[in-house]
Parts: sequence; structure tokens; C-alpha cells
Amino acid sequence: MSVTKDIKSLLPHREPFLFVDEIISCDENGSVSEHTFTENEFFFKGHFPEYPVVPGVILCETMAQAGGAALNYQKHFEDGSLFFFATLDKVKFRNQVRPGDKVRMEITNLRVSPKMIKQAGKAYVGETLCAEAEWMCLVGKAN
Repeated sequence: MSVTKDIKSLLPHREPFLFVDEIISCDENGSVSEHTFTENEFFFKGHFPEYPVVPGVILCETMAQAGGAALNYQKHFEDGSLFFFATLDKVKFRNQVRPGDKVRMEITNLRVSPKMIKQAGKAYVGETLCAEAEWMCLVGKAN
């Protein structure tokens, strides 16, 4: 059961850099979201053409977008707030994500304040853990 598929109302990102399809569940402790990486993703043409794999940095971005979208869905921040990576820690890539894979992001809110978000996330394909990380984002506005 989906909480929302209206992700564009929750994030400023747009194709080809929008990596959340829907939020499955969310509460003050965290969220679960999904994204399917199609064979048409822009980065597959160069990473790697003979054996396409989702770059690790894109998996980190995907988890952070999922966490930010869920917080915006819960109205934690003013409309138009932007989240900027400040730190990325404890990153581990455990399995490859390939074209056609549906990734489930399980995000835990470690700390949320008006100016900062600290979250941890795990990215799964099925029951296989593919990536995990902790990150901090600063909250700001476009000037």
C-alpha cells in the first residue's frame, strides 16, 4: 500500500535526477520508499555499457531523496526547502543494482531539526542488501 506516488510535489528534483517513485510508509522514525531503475537511466550508457550497474553515488542520492521526500510529506519543513549533503558516512556497497531492479529504501531518522537532517538508510533489491549509509543534510532555501 502506497502513502503517495506524488513525489514531484515533495522534491525539487526532476528527471533525469529524480530517484523516488513512491513512499510506501513513513512516520517520525523513518520511511520505506521504492524506485525502479529502468534501462533508460542516463548513467547506464557510460557505467558500464557492456555491464550496466547503478553507480554507488546514485544509490546514496536515492536513499537521501527518499528520506527527504518522506520528511516533506510529513510537513517537517517549509515549502520550497532544499536539502544539501553535508556528510556521507559509513557507506558500504554490498551488491550491484542493475537495469530493471526495484530498490526498496528503508530510512531511519536519526535527528531532524529545522536546519539539519541526519538519517541512515539501507537499499535492498528483494531481500538482498545492496547499499547502506548515514548522511547529514543541511536545510536551506534557494536564493
